[in-house]
Amino acid sequence: MTSIMSMEGVCLAFGTRQVLRNLTFAVRRGETFGFLGPSGAGKTTTIKLLTRQLVKDAGRITLFGRPIEHAGDADYDRIGILSDTSALYERMSIADNLRFYARLRGVPTSNVRPLLQRMGLDGDAATPIKHCSKGMRQRAALLAAMIHSPELLFLDEPTSGLDPATRAEVHAMLGELRASGTTVFLTTHDMAEAESVCDRVGILAEGRLVACDRPERLRLRFARNRIVIRTRTHGTIETTKDAAAARRIADLLEADDVLSMHSDEPNLEEVFLELTGKEF
Repeated sequence: MTSIMSMEGVCLAFGTRQVLRNLTFAVRRGETFGFLGPSGAGKTTTIKLLTRQLVKDAGRITLFGRPIEHAGDADYDRIGILSDTSALYERMSIADNLRFYARLRGVPTSNVRPLLQRMGLDGDAATPIKHCSKGMRQRAALLAAMIHSPELLFLDEPTSGLDPATRAEVHAMLGELRASGTTVFLTTHDMAEAESVCDRVGILAEGRLVACDRPERLRLRFARNRIVIRTRTHGTIETTKDAAAARRIADLLEADDVLSMHSDEPNLEEVFLELTGKEF
């Protein structure tokens, strides 16, 4: 599968502080790629480099198969961005903001109403942004980022401040975008979100990529040598993954004594802590 964007050996410093150190990864066309890291690791900086809000000190960045230095306005018309600096006009209503972005992106304003309904904002469409809650603002900003059905969508913590029901709706929309071929580059502090919506995740620590793989492969890489079995007559049994344990498990199964059995893989948050040594 071809990559839609990539970084090779990218470095960036702010004064004496090195923010990115030889950062190298590629995002495949049509995938949802999660970019994870503790606060200050360089996630938002990476998005700003990929969207030309910042300029690298060294390395190579490609976008749509070309060096990013050659990217033009037509390339950026293919991109949607939701970040902490996403602009919504405070005195305009939610609907007026979205109609403004629809006209700016050259798409019909008739797209606005179904999007508002889908995100549960149709009842608040006339509310000025300055009177919106954080969750309402976040939902409106997300709709503004995807009003033109972008080919590549950058989402910097898209579900921050959202209630569980709305978060689930956003995840469903991300699934639909992926099915339509949209590539999503996602940062999040929600490990369950990363596991459920991302095809692959990259884990960033102190400006370096310390792991990049499918979430289940990362969990298996750090799996512990332990199997936990709940039985009818012997309580809970913990055993290792070896031939002797296999024979014992076979005996328990033959005796119909097994209630449940699972291997001991860490969740993605535990993998993150193992790799970075930091709370998320």
